[in-house]
Amino acid sequence: MADAAKYEPRLKTQYRDTIVKAMQDKFEYANPMQVPRLEKIVLNMGVGEAAQDKKKLEKALEEMSLIAGQKPVVARAKKSIAGFKLREGMPIGCKVTLRKDRMYEFLDRLVTIALPRVRDFRGVNPKSFDGRGNYAMGLKEQIVFPEISYDNIDKVRGMDVIICTTAGNDDEARELLRNFNMPFQTN
Repeated sequence: MADAAKYEPRLKTQYRDTIVKAMQDKFEYANPMQVPRLEKIVLNMGVGEAAQDKKKLEKALEEMSLIAGQKPVVARAKKSIAGFKLREGMPIGCKVTLRKDRMYEFLDRLVTIALPRVRDFRGVNPKSFDGRGNYAMGLKEQIVFPEISYDNIDKVRGMDVIICTTAGNDDEARELLRNFNMPFQTN
């Protein structure tokens, strides 16, 4: 049990030992605390058919908890939309916010295992930054994660992955993620 207390995610160690120095050299930060770092990773899965069938939402919650390693929160409709047969307060999806060690573990699995399993994968879009150093990407299938058994899924669902950093601009955030081995497209 004493070994579990000493365990640190691989990417967290890599950030502390090599990425901080590389970023400090490239952007000429005076202090290592100025170097941008990962703040949180938010996973979001929309389940529109959950309004009619509660079992779909339960299955999505189960899959999201397997992928993230923690229990997701049910996202509810903020307002009623008659065209979608949606009333305020109805469950329409689930989301998880990962921080600290779980965030590093998820990013490691995403970059090394899940993204290479995506069909026809040529890299992630390097332009999907929001201007404030946060990166958003979408996955079309939840089955790229090894925790999800292909035989046990009822429907292939997509999910959004938002990586929030403390970077002030997109260039710093792009370099930070590139140092974490994020496979950006090269055009």
